[in-house]
Amino acid sequence: MSAASHETQTPPRRLTTHVLDTATGRPAAGLTLHLTRIEGETRTRLKTVATNADGRCDAPLLSGDAMAAGTYEIAFEVGHYFDRGDAFLDLVPVRFRIAIEGPAHLHVPLLISPYGYSTYRGS
Repeated sequence: MSAASHETQTPPRRLTTHVLDTATGRPAAGLTLHLTRIEGETRTRLKTVATNADGRCDAPLLSGDAMAAGTYEIAFEVGHYFDRGDAFLDLVPVRFRIAIEGPAHLHVPLLISPYGYSTYRGS
């Protein structure tokens, strides 16, 4: 075996999310979200996607060199997802930082109901 075959490859850096509907106990399928990079007063929308049947996006929100250090926001369209007049929440913004020397995989899960939400840095 060559020395190259023994080298450990570093997995590409990536940003993912997962949305769970705690009111039904199921993944939040079809929920639209927007990823934005924030630099001072400038906001640059990078991506708009919808969650799949598992409440996840089909591809990472960012990966490889696109996952640059900085401040980002994922805005989850919770009001449209619930599509109910009595839902308290409309848009849930989650603002976070990506560090230069951060983890290879940054995961931002969101647990939602029509009346509240919770998030954390997942793995």
